Amino acid sequence: MSVGVSLKRFVSLAIGSVDYAKWNSLEITRLRLTLPNLPRAFDGLTLVQVSDLHMGEWMTLSRMQYVADQVNALHPDVIALTGDFVGALRADTPSELSRSLRILRAREGIFGVLGNHDHYTHAPTVRRAIRNAGNVRLLSNENALVERDGQRLYIAGLDDIERKQHDLPQALEGIPHGAAVILLAHEPDYADEVAKTRRVGLQLSGHTHGGQVRVPGIGAPVLPILGRKYPMGLYVVDDLLLYVNRGVGMVSLYLRVNCRPEITHITLTSAS
Repeated sequence: MSVGVSLKRFVSLAIGSVDYAKWNSLEITRLRLTLPNLPRAFDGLTLVQVSDLHMGEWMTLSRMQYVADQVNALHPDVIALTGDFVGALRADTPSELSRSLRILRAREGIFGVLGNHDHYTHAPTVRRAIRNAGNVRLLSNENALVERDGQRLYIAGLDDIERKQHDLPQALEGIPHGAAVILLAHEPDYADEVAKTRRVGLQLSGHTHGGQVRVPGIGAPVLPILGRKYPMGLYVVDDLLLYVNRGVGMVSLYLRVNCRPEITHITLTSAS
């Protein structure tokens, strides 16, 4: 057994023993965002973003059930799941993912996109588990429509960018210019390309976990590719709003320092 492996096990055991202080550190970030093209019918719409579950690693069924309960307590109109549903495929991971997602409730729809780890593991299996949940619309370079009083809000979704599975023109196909569009894209740094289209009002991303470990005055020493320019929080990229969620799961080492797991609660307002 190497020293590195021993350290990893020690840290995992230490974190596991307190179980994230029984999840008391899970933060709900509340934002109120104005989208210029949002129809008045959607003024006050609530959207809850959850990202980077990484089922099969630190995230277990019981922990994910707790996350789902916190989401449902917010009574969202829409839920956005921004990728990395699975971190490691164990025998029970697909069924546990399906059971976890099935708990979620949203009045006007639950939408999701895959992330790089979903492709690292086995994307067809992840897709099947999401489909078996029965309540999540997985957007793979496509868009969905939410309607209120004859007015429309579009939710578009990209397949994973790092794995070069994305197709932005296809994801926006059929959406009228000037429509209100929210884009789900796992990797946040792709916002620079999205902003060039001038067709998306809000991009929701994850991927970075905020770095998991943040050093005061320095930030995150380690960030993933396509998550280094926009590591966490709210940004304005030209005319595009971008929010990068820190995720609820973790990758090894299973440790967070100055970087709490996060659920984002967004209230949308109309400019008119």
